[in-house]
Amino acid sequence: MNSQTDSDPLVRFTDVSLGYGDFTVLQGIDLEVRRGQVVAMMGGSGSGKTTLLRAATGQITAQKGSIQVFGKDIAALSGEGLREVRQRMGVLFQQGALFTDLNVFENVAFPLREHTQVSESQIVERVLDKLDAVGLRAAAHLKISEISGGMARRVALARAVVLEPELVLYDEPFAGLDPISLGITAQLIRGLTDRLQCASILITHDVAESFAIADQVYMVGQGKLIASGTPQALSESQDAYVRQFLNGEPDGPIAFHYPTSPAFTKWLDQHTGRS
Repeated sequence: MNSQTDSDPLVRFTDVSLGYGDFTVLQGIDLEVRRGQVVAMMGGSGSGKTTLLRAATGQITAQKGSIQVFGKDIAALSGEGLREVRQRMGVLFQQGALFTDLNVFENVAFPLREHTQVSESQIVERVLDKLDAVGLRAAAHLKISEISGGMARRVALARAVVLEPELVLYDEPFAGLDPISLGITAQLIRGLTDRLQCASILITHDVAESFAIADQVYMVGQGKLIASGTPQALSESQDAYVRQFLNGEPDGPIAFHYPTSPAFTKWLDQHTGRS
């Protein structure tokens, strides 16, 4: 039985530890994401941001703690139950993952054809509505090879929200975009979140654009949740890690080198001939 109300978090991590095999990437993670919020999960490269996204979508299971999505324990779901939860989500992958043999319209229409029984006229109406929301209604007929990288990201965004999901996850949505496309994409994420009254989670290291649209920021590093709060609160923080990350400083508590793990030590022993 799902007794979730509109005021309950759509996503809740409680004392969660995440990792792969024997290696723990993050531990002690507590976070909440509510309807209508844009939440940024930030950290340096290799800090575990994408691991958080994989955990929220049920691709990996928490080593410790609980992850609830739409009021359900995601670790207890499998098969049809997991598929139903994932259908309530939209995901914008880092590379867009568009089908190059389909035109813009058919790329956005794909989830509707795959997961719904709506009529062709409804598909046309819904797809053109979402393309209009990202400023690309008149590009519906174009091949993917005929549009720019920034336009392709907006097509992928339209596809991610065409089923009007309750939760949208964005994996590095600003990576590789020029300044204009970057600003447009940020405002589209904010606008679509408000229009659909969904929750949006950004996995990102882009400070300026994320802070401009986020309601809440969670910052991970050194294997844990370093800081959380509103963009304004974090901007005023004197925490050494937060200051180093926000200012892009090379020296500080964030180490450049990937941490040594038991798995690496074992591998190194095998390859250097140590007994």
